[in-house]
Amino acid sequence: MDIPFLLRRNSQKFPDKPAIIFKDKPVSSGQFKDIIFRLANGLSALGIKPQDRVGIYLPNWPEYVYSYLALFCLGATVVPLDYMLTEDEMVTCLGHCEAKYLIAKAKDMSVLEKLKKEIPTLKEIILIQEKKEGFANFDDLIKNSSPEFKDIYIPPDYLSMILYTSGTTGRPKGIMLVYKQLDACPAVIRYFVDLYTEDIIICALPFSHIAGLMAIQLGIYFINTLVFLERFTPLDFLRNVERHKVTYFYLVPSMYYAILYLKEFEKFDLSSIRWVDVFGAPSNPEVLRRFHKYCPQAYFLNGWGLTETNGPCVVMPMGLEKLESVGKPAPWIDVKIIDEHDKEVPVGEIGEIIVRSWMVMKGYYKDDEETNKVMRNGWFYSGDLGRFDEQGFLYIVGRKKEMIKVSGEIVYAVEVESVISKHPLVKEVAVVGVPDDLRGEIVKAVVSPKAEADLKEEDIRYFSKEHLAHFKVPHIVEIRKELPKNRVGKIDKSQLK
Repeated sequence: MDIPFLLRRNSQKFPDKPAIIFKDKPVSSGQFKDIIFRLANGLSALGIKPQDRVGIYLPNWPEYVYSYLALFCLGATVVPLDYMLTEDEMVTCLGHCEAKYLIAKAKDMSVLEKLKKEIPTLKEIILIQEKKEGFANFDDLIKNSSPEFKDIYIPPDYLSMILYTSGTTGRPKGIMLVYKQLDACPAVIRYFVDLYTEDIIICALPFSHIAGLMAIQLGIYFINTLVFLERFTPLDFLRNVERHKVTYFYLVPSMYYAILYLKEFEKFDLSSIRWVDVFGAPSNPEVLRRFHKYCPQAYFLNGWGLTETNGPCVVMPMGLEKLESVGKPAPWIDVKIIDEHDKEVPVGEIGEIIVRSWMVMKGYYKDDEETNKVMRNGWFYSGDLGRFDEQGFLYIVGRKKEMIKVSGEIVYAVEVESVISKHPLVKEVAVVGVPDDLRGEIVKAVVSPKAEADLKEEDIRYFSKEHLAHFKVPHIVEIRKELPKNRVGKIDKSQLK
């Protein structure tokens, strides 16, 4: 992805069209290009060179978008950090990748002072929205630099990003992506979805996540306007969809739940929506069907992918709404289902999903041991379980680590969740395995009821017995008002366990 070329193209073709909209404030394509080129020149003057590791620690603000694209113009290696990370997690990530620079919004200046002391490679911290002696200032870099940018040749195998997985408090895993792979998400979406320059995208996911970056990539690649939120709230999301006539969005399943059960949901005009995608976690088809009732004009697509695969690599083809399936891989992506002995399983049988493609990560930064566990003979072992049907459609069954073995019988958490979610009083459900001396493991269901619903544990057990084999029926049922979520909005099963 040639970022400078795309920025120039967009500003020449549609100079006044909003490139981004944040809190109802648009930035035109012409302004957008100038800001990014000024920032790139300012960062270059500060000393940032190709392949320097540069952290970004910001909320979902325009500055996050500008920073990404300016650093890509320079051939730097971007290290996006979630704004919810703790001080210790920041030290761990930035120290591990040997970051030289950090673009940050200070929550506490003492934390940034500590980073300068504890990370010996860190040369400079660039602050936004405030000035302090000993720190560079983001706005000054833009104000004092030229909007004319001289392109730099960036080899396709240069590292574009190191994305840290959520488990950063222990030994961090930094997913390495290269510059060639910046084309990955746009290539997949171009193959499966007919996005036009008139389309308007909304992003409610953090820019520190691959899905947040994907929204930025699609915006500049397809010349779409990108509307984005600082954080996801169902009401604010729907208000922005209606106000800006959004045509395309993708969310994780729990966000759909939150929107559907909002009391004001039916009052919003969703007629502008053309495409709705669900990525990032196994989804319940019933949720999408319910959502579909309120905007029947839109295509509803499932998709599958991981950060290690650089986002979605399997998507439902256009015109087919087989909501139980996540679709088919793009032609340049090989997907197989294998057993525990690395043998491909017959059609219909469940096994681990493995992927081979130029889209797949280079590996985990400075971690050959973890890389070798998941990368073998050119294939990435996803840890997800799935099956193919006779037509070549892929179905996600769950995570390999989430298989529950009850007295030798295998229970897939997603299957039990799918059944329980059909109970009329259930809003959300998560199923986990719990150690048991007699059976090895037993099934536990943690259920969140709909508002004001009088849902009892025995209701879930009785309903499950009607639809599941006896060994799959939850032995333990816990009713909670809400299920714990991580920053991206997925149910956090590690907390439940």
